[in-house]
Amino acid sequence: MPSLRTALLQSSGRPGAVAENLKALDEAAARAADAGARLLVSPELFLTGYAIGDAVPELAEPADGPGAGAVAEIAARHGLAVLYGYPERDGERIFNASQLIGPDGGRLANYRKTHLFGCFEQEWFTPGDRTVVQADLDGIRVGLLICYDVEFPENVRAHALAGTDLLLVPTAQMHPFQFVAESVIPVRAFESQMYVAYVNRTGPEGEFEFVGLSCLAGPDGTVRTRAGRGEELVVGEVDPEFLAASRAANPYLHDRRPGLYGSLA
Repeated sequence: MPSLRTALLQSSGRPGAVAENLKALDEAAARAADAGARLLVSPELFLTGYAIGDAVPELAEPADGPGAGAVAEIAARHGLAVLYGYPERDGERIFNASQLIGPDGGRLANYRKTHLFGCFEQEWFTPGDRTVVQADLDGIRVGLLICYDVEFPENVRAHALAGTDLLLVPTAQMHPFQFVAESVIPVRAFESQMYVAYVNRTGPEGEFEFVGLSCLAGPDGTVRTRAGRGEELVVGEVDPEFLAASRAANPYLHDRRPGLYGSLA
């Protein structure tokens, strides 16, 4: 099975300017496709911006809203899958969500962030209640989490037990927590034997300072590709043969003793 070439878009776009962010996503998709990528991953809430305050209700839209239609057109025109973050409206509730659009423009998966970080998110968003959301892309089982979710090892292990090969984590990782990008993400990939694509915003935005450092970590705990602190598009390979060999050599999932872990729940 061939590798899944994956592009990580590290950018904050223009907070509050959906049309400008869609243009940036389109340009990134063109560059990613030219580099042979079959998947482009953008950061948390990329469609609208993260630090948009009381504009959240105004900019939130349904999972099949105009933003989804625009991203579907981008994905189909460039022939690659696109994961984008957005505020999802469902009736009176708003979720911090990400949606995976396939290379044919079809909607493959939609995930709602389950662990909300800080006062801003807890004020505007409702937490999701579904831990494992997956889709298949070119023979790879892709799973979705968002930012703070990946800092809970139970979430990642749930994905490992459900067969996730590549975990996509759009994020808004801010100073002074850059150790998550530097250290936690490679460890998560190793301990649960999967690839993890962690894709961050960058630079100042409202009261936040995003640290960049987006990365694709492999199941051996090494980083396959890493962005710096600024706007950047980086590309890495998700190799299913290497993943299978790593899982065969690493006994973590086989050697688990679930009967001892009841207190964790």
